[in-house]
Amino acid sequence: MEREIFEDEHRQFREVVREFIAREITPYHAGWEAEGIVDRTVFAKAAKHGVIGFNIAEEFGGGGVRDFRFNAVVAEELAAAFATGPGFLLHNDVVGSYLSRLPDDEQKARWLPGFASGEAIWAIGMTEPGAGSDLQGIRTSAVRDGDDWLVSGAKTFITNGIHSDYVIVVARTDPAAGSRGISLLVVERDMPGFSRGRNLDKIGLHAQDTAELFFDGVRVPARNVLGKLGGGFVHLMENLPEERLSIAISAVAGARAVFDSTLEYTRTRTAFGQPIGSFQHNRFLLAELATEIDIAQVYIDRCLKASFEEKLTTVDASKAKWWASELQQKVVDRCLQLHGGYGYMSEYPVGRAFTDARIQTIYGGTTEIMKEIIGRSLGV
Repeated sequence: MEREIFEDEHRQFREVVREFIAREITPYHAGWEAEGIVDRTVFAKAAKHGVIGFNIAEEFGGGGVRDFRFNAVVAEELAAAFATGPGFLLHNDVVGSYLSRLPDDEQKARWLPGFASGEAIWAIGMTEPGAGSDLQGIRTSAVRDGDDWLVSGAKTFITNGIHSDYVIVVARTDPAAGSRGISLLVVERDMPGFSRGRNLDKIGLHAQDTAELFFDGVRVPARNVLGKLGGGFVHLMENLPEERLSIAISAVAGARAVFDSTLEYTRTRTAFGQPIGSFQHNRFLLAELATEIDIAQVYIDRCLKASFEEKLTTVDASKAKWWASELQQKVVDRCLQLHGGYGYMSEYPVGRAFTDARIQTIYGGTTEIMKEIIGRSLGV
């Protein structure tokens, strides 16, 4: 079924992204996985080809395009290539959204050129050792000291945490104000008191640097407050629908990539004198997975349309996120089973996808949190 969500400019962009991944990511990805981190120069290379930074204004070196369909193309092509290492989706879909909306003119001049060129790598510090999906439970604090803020606390599971030159830190600036006392402050690499812990040893996404970050009285100038003071929670809520849509897009594309490689495997692998895909049970399973992936894609494209029309709601994105990420788990699991013992080998894409994809139902809000959001919208 041909997808109607994309136009010629998106299809042309897809060819650029696909060629870039084939030349600058795929040949090196296994090495990055062994090293536990990507070569940071891949960000600058991606920016040079317009793969990242396209949602930043042209005057600052970006592409001047605010159309989430371009974000979707990048997510889908990375998933299709099993390229889980480069943190481009965090850079484009999460941080890029904040930086295209919230900085004042002075901040734009300071931050956007480096972001758009890929020379400055960004991260966002939300999750803490004791606070994940419940953002109101954060304990990282920022205390006013003259014209500065002293930031103290810890963050964990931070994508781009090792490479990051700038981190948008979610901190509590007014403990008595509840959700209205949360702000976003940009901490820079060389600020005294800012340190990084280990590059976390994950079960998947081995090439993606994920770190602990520590803040011990980091002096952050007031000019590094991003957005409205006390408006951090609102800013986070405004950005979460597209962040969750990004995860859903990646989940469906990842499911399709695993399915396609498995379908080819079932056509060529034989047992008892015939291709394993020709056994009725396996054929029915493949038919089921193909159908569910296509149906999920229709809803994702509907959400994409709502996004570029600025109509995407938190509830719509929550539905897309939990359904697509849970579907990905099902597809990967069933496809691994079809590979038999070979599915357990890391040299097969399905084996790597089995661990890489597991995080999808957790980050960006767990499946349980997504269902809670949807349930509340139903008045129950």
